[in-house]
Amino acid sequence: MGGSFNPPHAAQRAISLFALKRLKLDRVWWLLSPGNPLKENSGLAPLEARIAAARALVDDPRIFVTGLEAEIGTRFTYDTVSYLVRRAPGVRFVWLMGADNLAQFSRWQRWIDIAALAPIAVVDRPGASKAALSSKAALYFASRRLRECDASRLASSQAPAFVFLHGRRLALSSSSLRATRKIDVG
Repeated sequence: MGGSFNPPHAAQRAISLFALKRLKLDRVWWLLSPGNPLKENSGLAPLEARIAAARALVDDPRIFVTGLEAEIGTRFTYDTVSYLVRRAPGVRFVWLMGADNLAQFSRWQRWIDIAALAPIAVVDRPGASKAALSSKAALYFASRRLRECDASRLASSQAPAFVFLHGRRLALSSSSLRATRKIDVG
């Protein structure tokens, strides 16, 4: 699961725990980005500070926090997933994202290639279901969508494949937390 994690929050932890259970995963990696190419990054906290905050929040050995993208010199998901697949060919990776990201996935660099590298699990987010499921990417991969009751098969599915998961939807987001802090401080 990639992202800025600026700041990390309880909803990201809850999504990770939910994915571990529903997808029958061994681990979830939080890939903290040095900066999102599709967002303004001027208010981004230093990577080391975000990693420390994420590790303090996680409190579960199955969730691994890393700044891998900075280590390998990229900010693009395709480069990161491609690197991981090449470096660990025996591992079955799943890309985990929120429904808000699926809604704009077709704007990501090499989005079709990302989906060809690893199956994708999409976790519903408040207010994002309709836009996500009617998005260019969801429609493009519609024939490769697994039923939610088959979610535990996703990791062993041939990419491209995706599943849309419904569950407890928390309205927390890093951007709303940053906005609240600005109001409280300002």
